[in-house]
Amino acid sequence: MNQHAKRRYQASLAALPVEPDEDAPQAPPRSGPGLPPGLHTFAVEEGARLDKFLASISDGMSRTRIKALTESGYVRVDGKLASDAGAKVRAGQSVEIVVPEPIAAEPAGEDIPLNVVFEDDSLIIIDKPAGLVVHPAAGHETGTLVNALIAHCGESLSGIGGVKRPGIVHRLDKDTSGLLVVAKTDEAHQGLSALFADHGRTLSLTREYLAFVWGQPERSAGMVDAPLGRHPWHREKQAVVSGVKGREAITHYKVERSFGRDTNGRALVTLVRCSLETGRTHQIRVHMAHIGHPVLGDPLYAQGFRTKSAHLGEPARALVEGLRRQALHATSLGFEHPVTGEEVMFENPLSGILATLAEALS
Repeated sequence: MNQHAKRRYQASLAALPVEPDEDAPQAPPRSGPGLPPGLHTFAVEEGARLDKFLASISDGMSRTRIKALTESGYVRVDGKLASDAGAKVRAGQSVEIVVPEPIAAEPAGEDIPLNVVFEDDSLIIIDKPAGLVVHPAAGHETGTLVNALIAHCGESLSGIGGVKRPGIVHRLDKDTSGLLVVAKTDEAHQGLSALFADHGRTLSLTREYLAFVWGQPERSAGMVDAPLGRHPWHREKQAVVSGVKGREAITHYKVERSFGRDTNGRALVTLVRCSLETGRTHQIRVHMAHIGHPVLGDPLYAQGFRTKSAHLGEPARALVEGLRRQALHATSLGFEHPVTGEEVMFENPLSGILATLAEALS
């Protein structure tokens, strides 16, 4: 929240009456998840922590957001400023909270075409093309998916954490294509964040990727359980490291198709379907390289395999040598909708250069 907005709303709080005033303007009615901007007054019926009480009656406002508002002077209990969101409130007390207008997102909206697979009031699912960066960062301050979503969603972004911005709960590498879900509301952001933090272990979440990899895994299905961390000297790369230095990373893979044969009768290229039990940076790319089968076209983890394209027939050889992206695609995404509770599943088959590659390899 910028300082000007903060001072305006703190001034409005300071003017709140200690005793209820029947002539004071009433809080606007609630509409959709979270509380709309303005002053809201609630009577406590049963003792609880302040943040839990406000979360229970605010239709989806996160406790993190409530804590931030409390610490910034936007909450009063019986007319007195509250400073601790974890403090207890008692039955019979009155709690007042001012919800500021969401401030504009710092990244500017940009008119970038999007392939929208699904959209409702709570979330949007995009088929992200290779080459599109998800979030602004050093070297990619503009032209990102976030810039595109701010322009596309407009006023339907309700203010996640007080800012009109899309809620990114998972990412795809710049040169990975496929399905990506983004929250439009605070309520959806909380629900999706919980799903992706759980990675489908106890909650409903399916994420599957298709990858063209060099060679043929020894088994038709398997699991790679190897912790990942920053590469010790190549800062752009991740690496399999010891458990003490790394974070748990588990990838399951299954062979879908194999293409071509080397002199030993092994496939030259294999299409594998990968599912994630964790969500580490470059996880599939590092794990497949770790077992000796890096992803085709991967500029970081498949450099030692470039000459293998010479064993492919045309036009597959030309396609592989001309790849400017890793041959990795997010093909399936399913989860329990964080607002409606409906089970949803989306499938996105190979398309573009990867579909052409599959045909050329066959």
